[in-house]
Amino acid sequence: MPKWSDYSNGERIKILRGRDLTQEQLSHATGLSLPTIRMAEQDRRMSLPSLLKIASALNVDTSVVLGQQAPRRAMGTDDRATLRALSLSVHDTSSGYLPDSVVPVSVDELKSATQHAWSLYWAGAYSELGAVLGPLLRDAAATAEASEGTAAEDALGCLSDGYQAAACTANLLGARDLAYASVGHARAAALQAGDPLRTARVDAARSWIYLRDGRLDHSLAVAEKAALSIEPRYSDQTVERLTTYGNLLNRCAVTAARIEDEDATGDFLSQLHAVGARLGREQDVHGAHFGPQTATTQAVGIKVTLGDSGKALTLIRSVSAEDLLQLSEVSRNRYMLDVALAQTDAKLYDKALDTLEEVMQGAPEWARHQALPAVIVQRIGKASTSRLRRVSKMIGVKALPSDGFSPATTRTAL
Repeated sequence: MPKWSDYSNGERIKILRGRDLTQEQLSHATGLSLPTIRMAEQDRRMSLPSLLKIASALNVDTSVVLGQQAPRRAMGTDDRATLRALSLSVHDTSSGYLPDSVVPVSVDELKSATQHAWSLYWAGAYSELGAVLGPLLRDAAATAEASEGTAAEDALGCLSDGYQAAACTANLLGARDLAYASVGHARAAALQAGDPLRTARVDAARSWIYLRDGRLDHSLAVAEKAALSIEPRYSDQTVERLTTYGNLLNRCAVTAARIEDEDATGDFLSQLHAVGARLGREQDVHGAHFGPQTATTQAVGIKVTLGDSGKALTLIRSVSAEDLLQLSEVSRNRYMLDVALAQTDAKLYDKALDTLEEVMQGAPEWARHQALPAVIVQRIGKASTSRLRRVSKMIGVKALPSDGFSPATTRTAL
């Protein structure tokens, strides 16, 4: 029996659609035309927006359609253990269940644990993060319950951060229900703490969950509303506010590009660079990373999304190795995937494979949860070399003929 990755994208769509859903019904569910559905199933053409809508209508993650994950997300033991630990921690603490052995700790201990959790997240160490978040959530919940005043607010802030890190990890691993639940608890804790900036940071995470779930309009609306609520004034331009605001603008720009609203995307990009210039250097505030290097590297992916690989390559040449060192490990890896995508779109296939292989070898745990490597390999399809087959094996998909994806599919990572 063939493995799931042995099928083409069109074959996988047909299998997922099954006998209970006709092409006409899938067309209605996605809002796509019937010819578009037919072309997707024939591996003739499928743009990125179409892929997102089809995956959402079929109730699967995009990685399932691309062949990276089998239906029901066949995961490794470490991934399943991480999600199990996250689920127990999130649901136990949110329902008020705390073992008798859990006692309040100092706020300083909580803040240190929270900082450690975020460092693991940005390093892509998700298995270790899953083990750390359980004690953090339990300790923060117990401390918040036993404290008053500022101490209680600080503990609630750490509890919110713990839930947010759990939401982001679950979203990355494709556990959408857990991501939604976690981000809801994160927002409730931030509101209870009376912390508008932390609430806005949670909304940035919520926007990302909507984005990966294919709910683009929701993603943009949440990010725009949150950005407007904390827009820096001349009298209040602290590092925390500017970093949070820049992070939200970045989410707005990425989503606007996905929607293919070039005017809005251009406006957001302009604001991104302005805020980055005001900060002067990269900043890290409670899990929100932003600065001038982030603004530039994110612009690369956005330009590719809009189909402007020439501009993307020009921006890439302006980014130095020193600039990349200012980014977190995850941000660097994500940028390198955008670089590989731009190179692919420009038909610089050898360079794209160099870049992609570097990321796959340097960050295998993180990369296997990204859909973009599969998009790149399948876009390079016709260059059927032994090297391409080797990279395809690393990713877990097979290369397709070059017309299996339209240029629009090469526009950005999922």
